[in-house]
Amino acid sequence: MKSNEAQPDFFSTHPAELPVGVVGLGLMGCSITTCLLMAGHPVVAIAPIPGDLTTAEPRIHEHLTKSFAEGLCPGKPDEYLQNLIISEDYNLLKDTRLVVECTLEDIAIKRLVYQKIEAAVAPETVITSNTSAIPISTLQQETARPTRFLGLHWAEPSHTTRFLEIICGDASDHHRAEWLYTLAHQWGKEPTLVRKDIRGFITNRLMYALYREAFYLVENGYASIEDVDRACRNNAGYWMTLVGIFRWMDLTGVPAYHAVMKELLPTLSTATEVPGLIDEVVKRGGKGVQNANGFYDYTPEEARLWRETFEEFSYEIRRLALKYPVDVVKKKLNISSTETPDLNAPPTPD
Repeated sequence: MKSNEAQPDFFSTHPAELPVGVVGLGLMGCSITTCLLMAGHPVVAIAPIPGDLTTAEPRIHEHLTKSFAEGLCPGKPDEYLQNLIISEDYNLLKDTRLVVECTLEDIAIKRLVYQKIEAAVAPETVITSNTSAIPISTLQQETARPTRFLGLHWAEPSHTTRFLEIICGDASDHHRAEWLYTLAHQWGKEPTLVRKDIRGFITNRLMYALYREAFYLVENGYASIEDVDRACRNNAGYWMTLVGIFRWMDLTGVPAYHAVMKELLPTLSTATEVPGLIDEVVKRGGKGVQNANGFYDYTPEEARLWRETFEEFSYEIRRLALKYPVDVVKKKLNISSTETPDLNAPPTPD
C-alpha cells in the first residue's frame, strides 16, 4: 500500500547525515550498531538493561577491530566510535531518523519501549523491530503511528552477513519500506522485501521447517545429532551461499524435485508441539555455547573456541560470498558483451 502522507525529505540522505537509533544492546544489538557505524551513520544506542551499558562498547570495539583487520571497513575503531553515543536516556533519540528496536521477544516489553521511543522522536522517524517471532502487524498496534513502523530482521553477526529482511505490516507505508530497501544496500546487504506480513517472515519459515524435520529424525532414531549436522554442512551448506532454493532446482533439474515431492512430502513431520529434545535442553538451563550447555557437550574452552571459530568463519565466508553476488551471471554477461570478438577464432559448434 502507498501512504497519502507527505514523504520526509531525509529519505534520500547519505548515511553520514542520517542519525540512527538502536534500542537494545545485547549480542545482536551490538552487531547491528557495528554495521550501522561502519556504513557511516551516527548512532545513538539505548540500553534498556543497565548492565549492557558496561558491556556494549567493548563488544562493539571488538567487532570494529576485527572488521578493520579483515578489510570490511577502512577506518580504525576509534574513528567509528566517535559517532556512537551509548546511554539509557531515550530523549537522545530526538534527532534520529530511523530507530531499530532490538529487545526481548515480549510484547509487553516492546510496548513500553515503543512508548518511550515515540515520545522522543519526530513524527516522520521510521521505527523498526528486529523481531523474529512476533508479526509486524501485531507490533504496529502497539504504536501511535503504525504507517511508519516496519520490521528489520537481521542475522547474527549483523556486520558481516549479507542477510536482511524488510517486512511490511498491514498498515506499513510501502514507500518507507522501499527507502529501507535502498538504504540497506549501503549497509552491505542483499535485502529481501517481504511485502505481506506473515509470522516468521521468509527465512524463519524455511529454516524452522528444516529444524522440525531435523528433530523428527533424531527423536525417532533415524540419525544422530552429529549425522544431521553433517548432512546439512555437506549438502545444503555447500550450495546455499551461492543460490537459494529455486535457483538450486533450476541448476539441478526441476522434474527430479517434482517427482521426489510426490513421494516424500506426505512422509515429512507436521508436528506442532515443541520437540522434546530442545525442551529438555532449555529446562536444564542450556543456552548452547553461551554457557557450554546445549545439544552438544562442551568444556568451557571448547565453547569459547566455537564462538571464536564462528566469528572467524563469518568473515571468511563473507569474502567468498562477495565474489558471487546475486547478479554474478549478469555481470559476466555484461563483461562478455563488451569484449572484442576474435575474428580468427574457430566457429562455436552447435
